[in-house]
Amino acid sequence: MNIKRFLLVVISVSCFFAYAQVPEKSEQKLDNAEVSIKFYDRTVYYPGDSENNPVYVYITVSNKGSSTLRFKIADDKMFSVDFIAFNVKKMQLPSTQGLIRKRTTNQTVYFREISLEPGEEYSFRENLKEYLEIKDPSIYYVELRFYPELYRNKNVNLTSNRLSLEIRPSPSAASSSALPVETNTVVVLQPEDISPDRVVEQTIVARQKSLWDQFFLYMDLEEMLKRDPSRGRKYNLVSADERADMLRSFKADLMLQRIDNDIVAIPSKFKIETTSYSQTEGTVKVIEWFKNDNFMERKRYTYYVRQRDGIWQIYDYTVDNLGTE
Repeated sequence: MNIKRFLLVVISVSCFFAYAQVPEKSEQKLDNAEVSIKFYDRTVYYPGDSENNPVYVYITVSNKGSSTLRFKIADDKMFSVDFIAFNVKKMQLPSTQGLIRKRTTNQTVYFREISLEPGEEYSFRENLKEYLEIKDPSIYYVELRFYPELYRNKNVNLTSNRLSLEIRPSPSAASSSALPVETNTVVVLQPEDISPDRVVEQTIVARQKSLWDQFFLYMDLEEMLKRDPSRGRKYNLVSADERADMLRSFKADLMLQRIDNDIVAIPSKFKIETTSYSQTEGTVKVIEWFKNDNFMERKRYTYYVRQRDGIWQIYDYTVDNLGTE
C-alpha cells in the first residue's frame, strides 16, 4: 500500500508540474515571434475613400526562434490585428465604425491555426483605412498589434515596427490653389516648368496660406535635409527605406517648426529683389517682412535653385538680417 501511495503522489506532482508549465510555453511562443509591416504598392494617399484610395500594408509574422511557432489567424483579419496611428501632435486616430461594429456584435469568428518552423514567415495584406478614420492631411506614425490568440485575448499581443504615413490634401482641397491640378486622377500638384523666381514666389505664397503640399512641391528635400552636416552624414549611411523615413520625419518636423525655422517662417509680405540663373543653377533674392508686436523685421533671403529634368527646385538658402522698421 505504501508503494501505491508513493506512486500516486509522484504521478499527482508530475501532472501538476506539467500543468504549471503550460503558461511558460505560451510566453516562449511570443518570444519566438516577430511582426513587421511595410507599405504595399505605395502611392499618393488622401483622406477618406477607403475603397478607391486604400492604404495597403504588408504584414509579416516571422519565427525567429529555434522551435515551432504556433498561432491563430482569423479569416477576418480584423480579429487578428489592430493598426495604431498618431499624428504629429501625438493625437491617436479613432477606429472606423465598421471595425467597432464587427467587434461589438456577437458572431462566430472563424480561424486557422498556423505553424511556422524556425526561419519561416507568414504574410498577408490589409487596408489600413478599414481600421482607422483618416480625415485630415498630415504625417502619421503607424504601428500594428498582432493578436496570436485573436482579439478576444487582446492582452496577448505583439507590436510591429513603426511607419511614417503621409496623407496629402484631397484633390478638391488642393484645387483652390494657383498650382495645376489634374482632375479625376491621383496626379495632383505636378511641378511645372516655370522660372526660378516663380518657383520661389509660389513657395512663399504656399507657406503664407499654410498649404504644405504646395510648399514642398518645388523643394529638394533631400538636399535641404543635408544642410545640417550631422543629418547629412546619417542620411548617407542608412538604407533606402531608412532614408525615406528620414525625409518624412524631416517634413513633419518642418511642419511643426521644430527645425530650420527660417525656411518655414511666414512673412507678412515679400518682394523679389533679383533673379539670376544659368541653364542649371540660379539664385533668387527676396526681401521679406515679418511682423512682430511693435515693429516690422526685414530680412533678405537668398534661395539657391537647381534644374532637374526641366524643373527648378530650391535646394539651399541663406538669410541676412536687414534690421527693423
